[in-house]
Amino acid sequence: MPSGAGARRLLLLGGLALLALFVAGLITGAIGTAILRGEDQDPLLPQPQVHLPPQPIFPAEARSEHNFAPNKADEGHGSGDEAIGKKPYHFTPLGMFDFAITNTMLSAWVTTLVLLGIFLFGVRKAKMVPGRLQNLVEMAVEALLGFVEGVIGRDMGRRVFPLIATVFLFVAFNAWIALLPIYPSLGFKDSDGDIAAHLVRSAGTDLNMPLALALVSFVFVEYWGLRMLGFGYLGKFIPVGQFFRNVRRGQLFQAGISLFVGFLEGISELVRVVSFTFRLFGNMTAGEVLVLMAAFLVPFVATVAVYGLELLVGAVQALIFAGLTLVFVTVATTPHEEEH
Repeated sequence: MPSGAGARRLLLLGGLALLALFVAGLITGAIGTAILRGEDQDPLLPQPQVHLPPQPIFPAEARSEHNFAPNKADEGHGSGDEAIGKKPYHFTPLGMFDFAITNTMLSAWVTTLVLLGIFLFGVRKAKMVPGRLQNLVEMAVEALLGFVEGVIGRDMGRRVFPLIATVFLFVAFNAWIALLPIYPSLGFKDSDGDIAAHLVRSAGTDLNMPLALALVSFVFVEYWGLRMLGFGYLGKFIPVGQFFRNVRRGQLFQAGISLFVGFLEGISELVRVVSFTFRLFGNMTAGEVLVLMAAFLVPFVATVAVYGLELLVGAVQALIFAGLTLVFVTVATTPHEEEH
C-alpha cells in the first residue's frame, strides 16, 4: 500500500495527466481549431457523419449498391462534406423484398452472443463457492428476480421473469457494447480511404429493433392478460355487459360512455407500441450523436465524461423498458370487479 505522501504524488500525477489530456483535446478538437487557427480552417479531426438508416454490409453487392454511390446532386455545391474533403454519399433504402445483413443487425447478434457466453460460462461449472463470473451472474439474476417478484408477486414473477430479464439485459448490453471504440473504427472503406459503411452500429439506433421489442412487449402483455383472465380480459376494450346493463336501466348516456372508455383503452394499448419504440430509439440515437460530437469538439477527457453518462443512460433505458412491460403485465393480469 502506498504511503500518504505516495498517494498524494499519484493523485497529483493523475491530475496533471488529465489536465494534459484535456488541453490536448481542446487544441486538437474543433473548438480549439476554431479558436487558435480561425473558423475558416479545417479541423484536425474529420467531421463525424451520422447515418440514421441502418447500412447494409453483407452481401457485398448490397453494400456497394446502397452505401458507396456518390450523390451527384450534392457535388459542387459547397456542402459541409465537400468543405472537409469528403465525398457526399447517399443511402438507398432496401426494398420490401430485398434482404441484406445490416450493421445494426450484426450488432444485435454480437450482443446476443456476448450475453449467451456470459451466462453459459458463468453456470457451466457451478460450484458451492462461486467464482467471480458465477458470482456476477448469480447477483444479476437474483437482483432482477427480486425486482420482478416485488412488483408482481412470487408466483407470477417466476412466470414472467425470463422475458423481463431478457429485455433488460439485451437493451442494457446493446447500449454498453456500442460504446466500445471498435464500433466507430471498423468499416468498409471507399477508394479514398474513408469509411463508407461501418461494420457494426448500436442496434438501438435502428428503428426496427425498438419496434420489434415494443411488439414483443405488446404481445406478451396481451397474452398474459388473456391467459389469466380469459375472455373477460377483453371486457375492458368491449364492455358489452356494462353497456347492456346501462341500456336496460335507461341510462343511454352512461352506455355510450362505457363504449367510449373501452375504445380509449384499446387506443392506449396500441399507443404503448409507439411510445416504447420512439423512447428507446430517440435516447439511443441521441447518445450516439452526443458521443460523436464530443469526440469531434473536445476529444479525450470530455469524451470519457460522455461515456460515463451513456453507461447510465443505457441502464436507465433498459430499466424503463423492462419495468414498464412488467407494470403493464401486472395491470393486465389483475381482475377488475365491475361496479354495479
